[in-house]
Amino acid sequence: MRFHTRKWIKPEDLNANSTLFGGRLLEWIDEEAALYTIVQLENHKVVTKYMSEIDFRASAKQGDIVEIGIEVVKFGKASITLSCEVRNMMTRETIITISNIVMVNMGEDGKAKAHGKTEVEYVKDRL
Repeated sequence: MRFHTRKWIKPEDLNANSTLFGGRLLEWIDEEAALYTIVQLENHKVVTKYMSEIDFRASAKQGDIVEIGIEVVKFGKASITLSCEVRNMMTRETIITISNIVMVNMGEDGKAKAHGKTEVEYVKDRL
Protein backbone atom coordinates (compact mmCIF):
# COMPACT_ATOMS: atom_id res chain seq x y z
CA MET A 1 0.00 0.00 0.00
CA ARG A 2 1.25 3.46 -0.87
CA PHE A 3 0.80 6.19 1.71
CA HIS A 4 0.21 9.45 -0.14
CA THR A 5 -1.03 11.95 2.41
CA ARG A 6 -0.07 12.98 5.91
CA LYS A 7 -2.26 14.85 8.36
CA TRP A 8 -1.19 16.52 11.59
CA ILE A 9 -3.77 16.13 14.36
CA LYS A 10 -4.71 19.61 15.62
CA PRO A 11 -7.11 20.70 18.41
CA GLU A 12 -9.98 21.24 15.95
CA ASP A 13 -9.70 17.56 14.88
CA LEU A 14 -10.44 16.18 18.36
CA ASN A 15 -13.59 14.74 19.91
CA ALA A 16 -14.83 15.09 23.52
CA ASN A 17 -12.31 12.43 24.59
CA SER A 18 -9.39 14.49 23.22
CA THR A 19 -8.69 11.90 20.51
CA LEU A 20 -9.11 12.17 16.75
CA PHE A 21 -12.79 12.56 15.81
CA GLY A 22 -13.81 9.64 13.59
CA GLY A 23 -15.88 11.88 11.33
CA ARG A 24 -12.86 14.06 10.59
CA LEU A 25 -10.81 10.98 9.71
CA LEU A 26 -13.54 9.70 7.38
CA GLU A 27 -13.63 13.14 5.71
CA TRP A 28 -9.89 12.90 5.06
CA ILE A 29 -10.23 9.34 3.72
CA ASP A 30 -13.08 10.30 1.39
CA GLU A 31 -11.08 13.22 0.03
CA GLU A 32 -7.98 11.04 -0.47
CA ALA A 33 -10.04 8.37 -2.25
CA ALA A 34 -11.53 11.02 -4.53
CA LEU A 35 -8.13 12.53 -5.37
CA TYR A 36 -6.63 9.10 -6.03
CA THR A 37 -9.56 8.22 -8.32
CA ILE A 38 -9.39 11.53 -10.19
CA VAL A 39 -5.72 10.90 -10.98
CA GLN A 40 -6.26 7.25 -11.96
CA LEU A 41 -9.33 7.83 -14.13
CA GLU A 42 -8.22 11.24 -15.44
CA ASN A 43 -11.62 12.75 -14.71
CA HIS A 44 -12.44 15.30 -12.01
CA LYS A 45 -16.08 14.13 -11.89
CA VAL A 46 -16.10 11.19 -9.48
CA VAL A 47 -18.35 10.32 -6.56
CA THR A 48 -18.15 8.00 -3.57
CA LYS A 49 -20.74 5.26 -3.92
CA TYR A 50 -19.93 2.91 -1.05
CA MET A 51 -17.68 2.31 1.93
CA SER A 52 -17.56 -1.15 3.49
CA GLU A 53 -17.15 -1.84 7.19
CA ILE A 54 -14.95 0.74 8.87
CA ASP A 55 -12.62 -0.86 11.41
CA PHE A 56 -11.32 1.58 14.02
CA ARG A 57 -8.32 -0.18 15.60
CA ALA A 58 -6.58 2.57 17.57
CA SER A 59 -6.96 6.23 18.35
CA ALA A 60 -4.76 9.21 17.59
CA LYS A 61 -4.18 12.26 19.73
CA GLN A 62 -3.26 15.89 19.25
CA GLY A 63 0.20 16.25 17.75
CA ASP A 64 0.22 12.82 16.10
CA ILE A 65 0.91 12.61 12.38
CA VAL A 66 -1.20 10.11 10.47
CA GLU A 67 -0.64 8.73 6.97
CA ILE A 68 -3.44 7.74 4.61
CA GLY A 69 -2.72 4.77 2.35
CA ILE A 70 -4.83 3.80 -0.66
CA GLU A 71 -4.55 0.89 -3.07
CA VAL A 72 -6.70 -0.43 -5.89
CA VAL A 73 -8.70 -3.58 -5.23
CA LYS A 74 -10.27 -3.75 -8.71
CA PHE A 75 -11.40 -1.75 -11.71
CA GLY A 76 -15.05 -1.97 -12.71
CA LYS A 77 -16.66 -0.70 -15.90
CA ALA A 78 -17.45 2.75 -14.50
CA SER A 79 -15.98 2.36 -11.02
CA ILE A 80 -12.80 1.71 -9.12
CA THR A 81 -12.71 -0.12 -5.79
CA LEU A 82 -10.05 0.97 -3.32
CA SER A 83 -8.88 -0.16 0.09
CA CYS A 84 -7.55 2.18 2.74
CA GLU A 85 -5.36 2.06 5.81
CA VAL A 86 -4.59 4.99 8.07
CA ARG A 87 -1.65 4.63 10.42
CA ASN A 88 0.36 6.65 12.89
CA MET A 89 3.38 7.80 10.93
CA MET A 90 5.79 7.55 13.86
CA THR A 91 4.70 4.26 15.46
CA ARG A 92 3.23 2.61 12.31
CA GLU A 93 0.24 1.55 14.42
CA THR A 94 -2.88 1.06 12.29
CA ILE A 95 -5.66 3.48 13.26
CA ILE A 96 -8.35 2.45 10.77
CA THR A 97 -8.89 0.11 7.83
CA ILE A 98 -11.57 0.10 5.16
CA SER A 99 -11.59 -2.90 2.83
CA ASN A 100 -13.71 -1.45 0.02
CA ILE A 101 -14.38 2.09 -1.10
CA VAL A 102 -16.24 2.22 -4.42
CA MET A 103 -15.70 5.37 -6.45
CA VAL A 104 -17.74 5.98 -9.62
CA ASN A 105 -16.61 7.82 -12.74
CA MET A 106 -19.22 10.36 -13.88
CA GLY A 107 -19.96 11.88 -17.26
CA GLU A 108 -20.96 15.46 -18.00
CA ASP A 109 -24.61 14.38 -17.75
CA GLY A 110 -24.12 13.32 -14.12
CA LYS A 111 -24.51 9.61 -14.88
CA ALA A 112 -21.99 6.80 -14.44
CA LYS A 113 -19.61 6.63 -17.40
CA ALA A 114 -17.28 3.81 -18.47
CA HIS A 115 -13.65 4.77 -17.95
CA GLY A 116 -11.81 2.06 -19.91
CA LYS A 117 -9.05 1.62 -17.31
CA THR A 118 -7.88 -1.83 -16.24
CA GLU A 119 -4.71 -1.23 -14.24
CA VAL A 120 -3.02 1.32 -12.03
CA GLU A 121 -1.19 4.03 -13.93
CA TYR A 122 1.38 6.41 -12.52
CA VAL A 123 1.53 10.02 -13.69
CA LYS A 124 5.26 9.70 -14.44
CA ASP A 125 4.45 6.92 -16.92
CA ARG A 126 1.92 9.12 -18.75
CA LEU A 127 4.44 11.89 -19.40
